[in-house]
Amino acid sequence: MALNQKTSLYRNGGKRLFDFVASGLGLIVLSPLLVLLWLVGLVNFGSPVIFRQRRPGKNNKIFYMIKFRSMTNKTGPDGQLLPDAERLTKYGKFLRASSLDELPELWNVFIGNMSLVGPRPLLERYLERYSPEQKRRHEASPGITGWAQMNGRNAIGWSEKFALDVWYVDNVSFALDLQILWMTAMKVVRRSGISAEGSATMHEFMGSEDTSNSSS
Repeated sequence: MALNQKTSLYRNGGKRLFDFVASGLGLIVLSPLLVLLWLVGLVNFGSPVIFRQRRPGKNNKIFYMIKFRSMTNKTGPDGQLLPDAERLTKYGKFLRASSLDELPELWNVFIGNMSLVGPRPLLERYLERYSPEQKRRHEASPGITGWAQMNGRNAIGWSEKFALDVWYVDNVSFALDLQILWMTAMKVVRRSGISAEGSATMHEFMGSEDTSNSSS
């Protein structure tokens, strides 16, 4: 079988099957850890433990992405939420540095809203700010990890990140996904590229000309 035929099979069903089986096994194997993190989160943040937010997925379809909470809901005198850096707790920093806050996204993968590997799902309001080329990142299902995360994660600018996302969309294959998953495991161990420079979490993407550092 030719390589392009194998790639086509993976794109048109194989990738979803791999995601379904791997995420299902992951949820079963990691269930004790998920329960433990839920309990610790309950002690640290109270209820709810899960952060739930609308994100655009494949073909711009909106879904609710879930993660473990890493920030409090503290507000200032004006009633508005304090900056991320002031709401991110030590435990929250640990969750982000270890990527344990991402584990609930295995459920998103299991039910088909996300993939193990793909462009990270960003904020819904960014949809109207992409250039036509950047919008192509939504031709694939969003991922827990991705090619951009393995080539700078939050330490690179938006334009570079989106270029890497589009490259992945054009080159997706089983071998590439396995490579990205292995690289992800190594980056988690080293805890590299967690935050953008000068920011506890992220700089907002303001438009297709924005070159500031990014986060997800």
